[in-house]
Amino acid sequence: MKLYSYWRSSCSWRVRIALNLKGLSYSYEAVHLVKDGGQQNSDAYRALNPMRTVPTLELEEGGQVRRLSQSVAILEYLEERYPTPALLPADPLLRARIRMLAEMVNSGIQPLQNLSVLQFVKGELQRDDKAFAAHWNVRGLTALEAAVKETAGTYCLGETVSLADIFLVPQLYGARRFAVDLSPYPTLTRIEAACEKLPAFQAAHPDRQPDAAPA
Repeated sequence: MKLYSYWRSSCSWRVRIALNLKGLSYSYEAVHLVKDGGQQNSDAYRALNPMRTVPTLELEEGGQVRRLSQSVAILEYLEERYPTPALLPADPLLRARIRMLAEMVNSGIQPLQNLSVLQFVKGELQRDDKAFAAHWNVRGLTALEAAVKETAGTYCLGETVSLADIFLVPQLYGARRFAVDLSPYPTLTRIEAACEKLPAFQAAHPDRQPDAAPA
């Protein structure tokens, strides 16, 4: 498998965590989202992913090269194709709850801090892009802090790492980039600290990727 990724992309980060948790090996193909006007906008990459986003997962199925984009679709594929360890619980209601927590990040926070969105807010609308991103982080994390308490233990789902944790950790990293005060979210930061002790999360961290910016 090959993962087209950018070190600081939260969507790519999610997939890296899942690949690590499931013990799957992959090669890393860096796509710089800023350099050269954004390498995702090149004709070569657009041919791989018409949305011009990361991640893209390239794999071989049935003797043919296949590509998947959008982190949720990739994560669902990995869960179905490589079910152990499971990232979704067996109970239907709990599965829905974990998907709900993940979607609170995926649709309620992350798209509103996406690079292309912030470039439009700053460049076209002439507004404060960082304040815009911080606002939606606060709104979303406040809701997530309240919602996660129903199932939280060491992780978002008791003592088992789930899809929700995979979405949570990159999002808190993103919130810090926009100077969001995380003290109102003690449950979320406690879960984050527990996840950061796990090798799969450590290996997926942006600073450990081959294209990471120098410190």
